[in-house]
Amino acid sequence: MANTTVIDTGTASPSRRRQLSLPVWLVLICIVAFTVLLIAGAAIWKNAPPVPETMRSPAQEIVLTKQEIQAGQETYLARGGQHIGSIWGHGSYLAPDWTAAVLHHWGLATAGVLYNNNPNFTQQDLEALPAPQRASLQAQVSEQFKTNRYDPKTHELLLTEAQTEGLKQVFDQYNTLLTYGSSIHSIPRGWFKDETQVRNVTGFFVWTAWAAVANRPNAPFSYTANWPHDDLIGNQPPGQFIIWSIVSVIILIGGTGIFLFVYLTQEDPDDIQPVPARPAVRIPTPSQKVTSLFFGVAMALFLVQILMGMFTAHYAVEGEGFYGIPIINFLPYAASRTWHLQLGIFWIATCWLAAGLYFAPRFGNFEPKNQALGNSVLLIALTVVVVGSMIGTWEAITGVLDIKNSFLWGHQGYEYIELGRVWQILLIIAMTFWLWLMYRAFKPALVKEKNPTGLSHFFLYSAITIPLFYSIGLAYTNHTPLSIAEYWRWWVIHLWVEGFFEVFATVVIAYLCSELGFLKKSSALRATYLTTILYLGSGVIGTLHHLYFSGTPTFIAAIGSVFSALEVVPLTLIGFEVLKTLKLSQEAEGFYRWPLRFFMATCFWNLIGAGIFGFLINPPIVLYYSQGLNTTPIHAHSALFGVYGCLALALMLFSLREFVPEKAWNEKLLNFSFWCINGGLIGMLIFGLIPNGFYQLAISINHGTWYARSAEVISSPWMRWTVWLRIPGDILFAIGGVAMFFFTVNAIVAIFRFPVQTSKQAELKPVE
Repeated sequence: MANTTVIDTGTASPSRRRQLSLPVWLVLICIVAFTVLLIAGAAIWKNAPPVPETMRSPAQEIVLTKQEIQAGQETYLARGGQHIGSIWGHGSYLAPDWTAAVLHHWGLATAGVLYNNNPNFTQQDLEALPAPQRASLQAQVSEQFKTNRYDPKTHELLLTEAQTEGLKQVFDQYNTLLTYGSSIHSIPRGWFKDETQVRNVTGFFVWTAWAAVANRPNAPFSYTANWPHDDLIGNQPPGQFIIWSIVSVIILIGGTGIFLFVYLTQEDPDDIQPVPARPAVRIPTPSQKVTSLFFGVAMALFLVQILMGMFTAHYAVEGEGFYGIPIINFLPYAASRTWHLQLGIFWIATCWLAAGLYFAPRFGNFEPKNQALGNSVLLIALTVVVVGSMIGTWEAITGVLDIKNSFLWGHQGYEYIELGRVWQILLIIAMTFWLWLMYRAFKPALVKEKNPTGLSHFFLYSAITIPLFYSIGLAYTNHTPLSIAEYWRWWVIHLWVEGFFEVFATVVIAYLCSELGFLKKSSALRATYLTTILYLGSGVIGTLHHLYFSGTPTFIAAIGSVFSALEVVPLTLIGFEVLKTLKLSQEAEGFYRWPLRFFMATCFWNLIGAGIFGFLINPPIVLYYSQGLNTTPIHAHSALFGVYGCLALALMLFSLREFVPEKAWNEKLLNFSFWCINGGLIGMLIFGLIPNGFYQLAISINHGTWYARSAEVISSPWMRWTVWLRIPGDILFAIGGVAMFFFTVNAIVAIFRFPVQTSKQAELKPVE
């Protein structure tokens, strides 16, 4: 077993002086990046679309009030929000994008008023007009909507006569849809309780539509940069989007080349060391035995997540049932999708947290008093939060909870942060308790290292960010203006999951690989700093690429696209180091074969899922047409599971490998699980999500966002067949998940059959 000595970055050798500068660069980059992100946040707040105190007709009739709009937002979020359709492209993809749909229907109704005052004017009527007459009518409709008649002094919005008459038709149409539901869109009957809720929610949709079309003051585009695409009302992409898309491609190619050149030239031949012989199985400490249960819970949640994914996908072909069973009556689409996303976050985070608890006494060579009890309490607390939040979200969606209690105990309405505010706070407390448990076991390593920029201290710093950045989700409520809420929400999703949790996992694996000899000590620290610099240097400001069309100034698209283009390289770098060093020892590679295989899968999916498919929807001109379509799930599935899920499994297997006896370490089962999971994910993408998403993208470019999300497209034969075609991949993936569950349970049983190390401060040694 390799010693736990950590390199001293303050020595006088040239290579180590270079390493000394890396912490300084990291601090400076973080200061600059977060300063830019906060300044951008201030600009978003200042330039957010206004919510008028009243919308009035030319006759001064009050059409809609601010109170109704805000009440509609709170009601919409309380009943599942972004899991029944989307707003400004953020949300689910089966029901309409409410902004695009309401805007187009409002535009059609207004066109009917302008064209011989026809209240039944349809898209077919518009397309049947001779080209000159249609162009003239569309120009009139565009003028009606593009002209911003909001008065910032009186905070009133004056509608035209045609807009007012058209809006009455919209309220009638959506009163029917939101009251009686839609089997095609899996909208349940009675989604909202009364006419007041229905009117308020429709009013909220109307406001988002107005913000999406009315030009910003002194600008030739709307508050959402003319998103969604709709020729009828004159929404076309701003020309600057093409420029910044080209720049982002140049930055991606040039930045990747420069960074890899710098990385490869940092190699120091004097640091090369042989890989040690095959490690020995270690006897677990009491806390490590308890921590193994975390992995069992995580794999159980993984299986339930897979099941919820099957229900959610099937809603696309059978809007109200599951092979004839009317599951919409007891498990609505919004509930199954909420659970699918929540459980993904929960089981992945559980694996990462458990890895920290596993390796803290391992790295610190110290088992604190009552550490096992603390781990048990944490496991119970996390279980309560998971179960309680899932029950709460279901009660909110089905209307058991009222609007106020839904926000506190049920559903916040936003993707990935669905759990009620009370459960969110309890989860933050649990993660803070986790941080304390890790620190007390890891403290001896910190004392021994002394160097505040060494790998042990870096491990602690990365752990601190986990509860810190998740708590950013408390910065908004259910009545916070939508642009501001989206800004803070993406702090959690992008910076917590894609940023600091990824940094933490990278540090853990680098630390472990350096101890095992897979990485040289210098390489581990250097690679960790370099990858973290790239994560945060590009990723912090790159958070803004989620906010192109969220009522933000257009400079957000410029800097967001440029910086997020650099988010392709990171996790692959340590993978390069592992691959190079593994060539020196087939014996060591055999012992850690499957933890390393899942880590290599992480690197592969980081390139494909986060890199290629992420960049696919990153350039502003591409995302303009693909926002809110099934192109996003291509990236979401290949990145969320491919990168973070495989990384969670790698951390779990690294942890278990050191404590599971050879007889219980079933290589054949892991081999079967590995290829089923990754092969199933590939099949899911190739035969389902990719053809599904690109079909919608082509329709969005040619006909508009509203049509790409319409019932005609959602229920089209192509969309239905691509859902059916992903079933083999889904089944293969599920079989792999079941195999991993059984492997984990068997491994935990074997660990609990071991005796435990009971010494309090003695070195925790492996056994032959």
